[in-house]
Amino acid sequence: MAELINTASLKQMSKDPVIYLVEEQSNPSTDYFILPAISSLGLRAVHCGFEDMPSPADLEGACVIFVRYLPKAWSKLIEGVRANLHSLIFFIDDDVLDTGATAGLPLRYRYKLARLGSRQAAWLKNQKADLWVSNEYLLKKYASWNPKLVLPSPLPLVREYCRVFYHGSASHDAEIRWLRPVMDEVLSRDEHISFEIIGGRDVHRMYRGIPRVTVVHPMKWTSYGAFQSLRGRHIGLAPLLDTIFNKARSYTKYFDITRSGAVGIYSPNSAYAEVVTHGHNGLIVVLEQKAWAEAILNLAKDENWHRTMLLNAENKCAELEHIAQQSYAPLLKLE
Repeated sequence: MAELINTASLKQMSKDPVIYLVEEQSNPSTDYFILPAISSLGLRAVHCGFEDMPSPADLEGACVIFVRYLPKAWSKLIEGVRANLHSLIFFIDDDVLDTGATAGLPLRYRYKLARLGSRQAAWLKNQKADLWVSNEYLLKKYASWNPKLVLPSPLPLVREYCRVFYHGSASHDAEIRWLRPVMDEVLSRDEHISFEIIGGRDVHRMYRGIPRVTVVHPMKWTSYGAFQSLRGRHIGLAPLLDTIFNKARSYTKYFDITRSGAVGIYSPNSAYAEVVTHGHNGLIVVLEQKAWAEAILNLAKDENWHRTMLLNAENKCAELEHIAQQSYAPLLKLE
């Protein structure tokens, strides 16, 4: 029977060594395989990116686990401290040690796997690194290395995320930029809030580095209708900066936000203020970034208030539809 990485085998680590997890970035390989094994024992894990280099003294008696990749800077560090390490481990959940196995994959990805994986196999064996693998196929393929099998565990259940969104087109570039520090603060203060925004590469670059941001590629109106109707959104943002162009805007975003099952936060002195009563069917918040951050955070944590305002917003949409229908007949002189 294959030797498993489980509580029994990890308990062989004497004196609870500090475990350094070396990973390119947060990834499913670590979360599904490595962290469950470590956390089951209450061992301390230090997450390190490729550039996060501890001192040789910090590695005294430590266990170093490379997740999928072995960066060059780290290999040089390990060579100098290998004799003082508790253990050295390389984990794979893809066949990154065999360049032939990557045939057919994009060339850039093949090069990455070769540079950080297969080209390091000889070095890993020379350093007497243990090999951990994710499945029976890899276990058999690398049997000569005497690998250990790591079984995956499901991710822990978390509280449902509150999804905040802004669906502005390219004509709202100023608002997209204005919201960046707002969402930076919101997402840093509440880990159960995520943010969805529509935009291209420029928006992706602008919001890079903020956690839990999803940038959706722009789409045609017909596709957006289906996308918009998908439930799971909670707070819609509709800031309108004080520009001449924005003075001609209507309040159709109020319909979009409500149709998404969300409560909106809107600008004062705008068309939205004509249909929104603050605190009743949405929020009207002064255009100050700190004020918008606080409004989002407060609304996100008050489910009852959110539920009541959403119902009121839906009723207001029905009222506005009735008013609009009454105005159509005179347009064609049918009354």
